[in-house]
Amino acid sequence: MEGLPFGVLAALIGLAGGIVLGLAARLGDFCTLAALETALYGGDQRRLRLWGLVLATAILGTHLLAAAGLVDLGGTIYHQMVWNPWASVLGGLVFGYGMALAGNCGFGALVRFGGGDLRSMVIVVVMGIFAFIALSGPLAPLRIALFPQVEAAGPQGIAASLGLAGAAGSLLVALAVSLALGAWALLHEPLRRNRRMIAWGVAAGLAVVWCLAATSWLNHASFGAVGIEGPSFTAPIGRTLIFLMTSTAGGITFSVGSITGVILGALAGSMIRGLFRWEACEDPRELGRQVSGAALMGVGGVVAVGCSIGQGVTGFATLAWSSPVTLAAIVVGAAVGLRQLIHGFQPE
Repeated sequence: MEGLPFGVLAALIGLAGGIVLGLAARLGDFCTLAALETALYGGDQRRLRLWGLVLATAILGTHLLAAAGLVDLGGTIYHQMVWNPWASVLGGLVFGYGMALAGNCGFGALVRFGGGDLRSMVIVVVMGIFAFIALSGPLAPLRIALFPQVEAAGPQGIAASLGLAGAAGSLLVALAVSLALGAWALLHEPLRRNRRMIAWGVAAGLAVVWCLAATSWLNHASFGAVGIEGPSFTAPIGRTLIFLMTSTAGGITFSVGSITGVILGALAGSMIRGLFRWEACEDPRELGRQVSGAALMGVGGVVAVGCSIGQGVTGFATLAWSSPVTLAAIVVGAAVGLRQLIHGFQPE
């Protein structure tokens, strides 16, 4: 392993984490939009409460390792830049609305693609393209003008705002937040009875902890050449597409491994449950809606500096202020989009 290039090691780290997340989605029903749909319209809160367990695991695990010096929270993108609330709110709303139109977030689309859904491949490709249109393409100057990214002089986390900076203070806040989220999840009896969902929820949270800890180690070993990352599925999709097209011109990265891992994990999970089947879009209007949603997710995810997983889980694990705000905005945007699709904007 020591003889492998740093980029390959980063990709292997992402691959391992991605496989676990893909399996958690297929075998543990971990999905962002499905959690909202079933809670709002299906009368079933198990998937939504599962999010509490995933977050509790990711937050507590990340901060325990940070206290031990194994995770560098300050080296993550969520703490390197001054938090822009408008970017979190507006980007989150756009992403959430696009997620409802597309029928999945980027992570969910990768999972469905791994299960044979060719419609999701279109969502993945369009989302990756529009992410880079906003990140470094024609929309980049407008994005930078509206939402400038300024390097932070100190931590951008919840603990620092409460005057509890430092490993001990951060760990104290993490413990309180984790206990609250874990209790909220496990006080729901239907989820508590479902050991399979609980096990995969914990596994998904630990996958995020693994990625942050392993890339922290690699960042130190590579003298900063490899960034500290966790799972995220907006710009990384675009980076993976670029790698697939120009691998001889650019190196392999954590993003490539993570995206590949989710697809492989979802494929394996689909095979285990007998859910794999080829699907394609038969309605042009449906395809148009999904493409529009994917484009909005690509732009919104870049503006918010993360998606429902990137900010909603990975960023939340670091207890950065941007993450709960972005996640809340994504939920609101998705709820509006779902209502439009189901009821329209006319009064019921």
